[in-house]
Amino acid sequence: MNPQAKLLSITSLFLGSTITITSSHWIMAWTGLEINTLAILPLISKSHHPRAIEAATKYFLVQAAASALLLFSSMTNAWYTGQWDITQLTHPTSCLLLTTAISIKLGLVPFHFWFPEILQGTSLTTGLLLATVLKFPPITLLLLTSSSLNPTLLTAMAVASAALGGWAGLNQTQTRKILAFSSISHLGWMTIILVYNPKLTLITFYLYCLMTIPIFLTLDTIKTLKLTTMSTAWTKIPPLTATLMLMLLSLAGLPPLTGFLPKWLIIQELTKQEMTPTATIIALLSLLGLFFYLRLAYCATITLPPNSINHMKQWQTNKSTKMLTTTFITLSIMLLPLSPMIFAAP
Repeated sequence: MNPQAKLLSITSLFLGSTITITSSHWIMAWTGLEINTLAILPLISKSHHPRAIEAATKYFLVQAAASALLLFSSMTNAWYTGQWDITQLTHPTSCLLLTTAISIKLGLVPFHFWFPEILQGTSLTTGLLLATVLKFPPITLLLLTSSSLNPTLLTAMAVASAALGGWAGLNQTQTRKILAFSSISHLGWMTIILVYNPKLTLITFYLYCLMTIPIFLTLDTIKTLKLTTMSTAWTKIPPLTATLMLMLLSLAGLPPLTGFLPKWLIIQELTKQEMTPTATIIALLSLLGLFFYLRLAYCATITLPPNSINHMKQWQTNKSTKMLTTTFITLSIMLLPLSPMIFAAP
């Protein structure tokens, strides 16, 4: 891809995100989301592979439908209340339409079908953008309107997302699809607490990004796209592959790693809200995710390929791991001791 075109796309991506995050008017928020959609399309389709073109087409159609719903929701609210302010979304129909629109944009169940397919059709770096940066603006809109949304609907969608993200990830062999279902599952955790503690949703999203970025970067470094190649890739950069196991276990939410923190805080908050059965269900559903993270970790570090004559052993590379990757790896594993600072925050 032309470097100038790539720079323009990435700049537009961050511009669109910034416009949506900082706006208080629905039209400006919608404009930012549209800029984001148009900016990511060249990055998805840059390989000119039929699967990449299909992914770009699907992404455009899905996001266009979600944007139209969002615009319709804000116009309905303005028609009945005379308010274009994002925080003044009060009409019930508008709230329902907005929940649907944002769920489609994020890939929440039952509007999740597009996300694994599109992630499978793109490169790992573009997949990283789709799973982290492009989820931030819709989550911001959910946070701004959280007081008006239906808690029962959000809880049902969140539990369904956590369940489906776990179940569907169990039989996947493609690493990108596994990470897509992992994203859907984590979105369920973010959504379930949205109405009761919006700040906690934001913390969970930040920590999810911190844990997902190094996994994508590591898989991109060792050029691994499916489980069969992962078991033979450990010879390339052994230390990096060893830390990949810790990153995956952190994403699964095992103590004493970073990923345990958001799950712990969410279960604690749900218990305070007298939603103990919901907290129990979502905690049990996270075990499904733990299974496929363990399988990934097992393939990455514990299995040795059969040493037959026709087996091609991968050469160990001398290239050093990038500073950015190592920084994110450290943060994705060792942030749990900072939890008292989060408790102390007002």
